[in-house]
Amino acid sequence: MEWPTYLDEYEKLLIRMSTPRVMIDNAGCSNSTRLTIDSARKHGILLEAIQVLTDLNLSIKKAYICSDGRWFMDVFHVTDLNGNKLTDESVLGCIEESLETVHYGRSKSIDGLTALELTGTDRVGLLSEVFAVLSNLHCNVVDAKVWTHNGRIASLIYLTDDDSGCSVEDSEKLEKMEGMLRNVLRGDNDIRSAKTSVSLAVTHMERRLHQMMFADRDYDCNVCGDVPLVLVQNYLEKDYSVVSIHCKDRNKLLFDVVCTLTDMGYVVFHATVDTSGDRASLVGYVCDQEFFIRHMDGTPINSEAEKQRVILCIVAAIKRRASQGVRLELCTVDKKGLLADVTRTFRENGLNVVRAEISTSMGTARNVFYVTDAMGNAADEKLIDSVRHKIGVSSLKVKELPLIYHDKGEREEATAMIWSIGNMVRRNLYNLGLIKSCY
Repeated sequence: MEWPTYLDEYEKLLIRMSTPRVMIDNAGCSNSTRLTIDSARKHGILLEAIQVLTDLNLSIKKAYICSDGRWFMDVFHVTDLNGNKLTDESVLGCIEESLETVHYGRSKSIDGLTALELTGTDRVGLLSEVFAVLSNLHCNVVDAKVWTHNGRIASLIYLTDDDSGCSVEDSEKLEKMEGMLRNVLRGDNDIRSAKTSVSLAVTHMERRLHQMMFADRDYDCNVCGDVPLVLVQNYLEKDYSVVSIHCKDRNKLLFDVVCTLTDMGYVVFHATVDTSGDRASLVGYVCDQEFFIRHMDGTPINSEAEKQRVILCIVAAIKRRASQGVRLELCTVDKKGLLADVTRTFRENGLNVVRAEISTSMGTARNVFYVTDAMGNAADEKLIDSVRHKIGVSSLKVKELPLIYHDKGEREEATAMIWSIGNMVRRNLYNLGLIKSCY
C-alpha cells in the first residue's frame, strides 16, 4: 500500500499492527473456504468480523476463536448460502478487503434518509397501520426491517419525503409522525409503553434491532415452541464462564449470539463452532456452540440471577430471527403507497406479518414478508394463493414453506444432551489447553 508522506516509520508500524491480517485458503478443506484473521484485540471486533461475513451472504460452517493477551486469531470455514466453496476471485477479494478494514468499524450510511425506530405491542395488521400512516404523510419507505418476538415488535425504517426525495426536514411533520405512530403502536391494550424516535445514530440494522428488543425486554416473556437449549457454567480455575448452546442451525445464527453477548458487555476469549447437517455444533458435538467469556473487567458471571438472564437473552436472540410462517417475496416497480396497499391486503385476508425486510433499488421494490394466520399458525395454502392473485401472481411469490417439527426423538435427544453437556465442556476445556485432562 502507498503511505501518506506525513507518516513516520513508527506510525506506519502502529497501523500495520492494528490492521487485521487475512489469509484465504481454498485447498485445505474439501467443502468450504477457510478464512484466518489475526488482529489486535478490541471489544467488539469479533462481532464486526462475523458481521462482515454475514453481510456478504456467507454461511459459517465452522469457527475457532482464540484470544491470547492483546491478540486474537479467528478461523472461519465458510460457504455460500447454497453450501458451495467460494471460487469467484472477485468475491474472495471483496472478503479480504472487507475483513482488513473491520478494525475501523462498518455501518450503513443514511445520508439523505430519515431513520425511524419503533417498538411496541405486536398485533395482527399493525404493520399495515404503520405503513398507512407513513403513506398518508407522504413519506416513502426506502429500506426497513421488522422483527416480532414474544408479543413485541421492533422496526427500523429508513424513509424519504415524497415531495423532495430527501430526508424529512420539517420538524412539525416529524413530531406529527412520531405522535401518530406512537398511538398506532400503543393500540388499546398496550401494557408497556410504545416508543417511536427519529434516530441520527448510524448502526448496523440487525444489531440495532437486537438492541431495541433487548431494551424492550422481550426476553422477559415465557417462551414456547422449539426452545434452544442454553446452559451457563463457571470454570472458576481459569475465571471463565462457559456458555453452551444446543439448537438448530440457520443463517446468521452465530451473529445473533455473538451480538447479544457483546452488547451485554461480555468478551469472548475462546469459542468453537461446528455446523453438521442441519444443526450448529461446537467441537464436533451436533447442535452445540460454546463460548468462554468474561465481563469486560475480566471477571466471570458471578450470580445465579445473572446466569438466568444470559440464558433468557440468548434464547430470545436466537428466536427473534427463527423462520416462522410462509416466506413471500415481492418484486415489483416501486410506487407511492405500495407497502400500505400490500400490507392492507394481508390484513384484510387474515394474514399476519411476523417479520419483514424492505428494500428498494433503481425504482424496484424487493420485499420479503414472513406471514402466518391470525393465530400465529401456518397460513392456509388456498388463502396464500388468493392473496397472490390480488397483489399479482408474477410479483408476489412463495419462496419458503414453514417447517413444522413433530419429531418426538428431538425432545428425547435434548434431554440426553443435558446429561452429557458436562462431559462436553470438560473436553472442550482440554482441547483449548485450559485443563490437563478431560477425565
